[in-house]
Amino acid sequence: MFLLHKYDIFWAFLIISIVIPIFAFVISGLISPISEGPEKLSSYESGIEPIGDAWLQFRIRYYMFALVFVVFDVETVFLYPWAMSFDVLGLSVFIEAFIFVLILIVGSIYAWRKGALEWS
Repeated sequence: MFLLHKYDIFWAFLIISIVIPIFAFVISGLISPISEGPEKLSSYESGIEPIGDAWLQFRIRYYMFALVFVVFDVETVFLYPWAMSFDVLGLSVFIEAFIFVLILIVGSIYAWRKGALEWS
């Protein structure tokens, strides 16, 4: 038989996590000053007239470098649980971790050969 009272903590957490952001937006909307003027509608509010266009193009190299860093940094975080429970899990998990690290090394070598790690 399915009993909902076992999930009281879950429902309380869910309700609190929904109510607090809504409450924060409502309170900030009520107490924030609203003043619209030409300075507020300007591109920059520093008081200096903007010169030229606000559109700037960035080189794709910055995004590629950040993406490669995030991928390899996040993937190496997955090694921590394996390292902490290495003695309990056995040989099959060691082989899986070895394959995982091998894939990371191959991906790193590929990114290095393609020049994704070069900053210049």
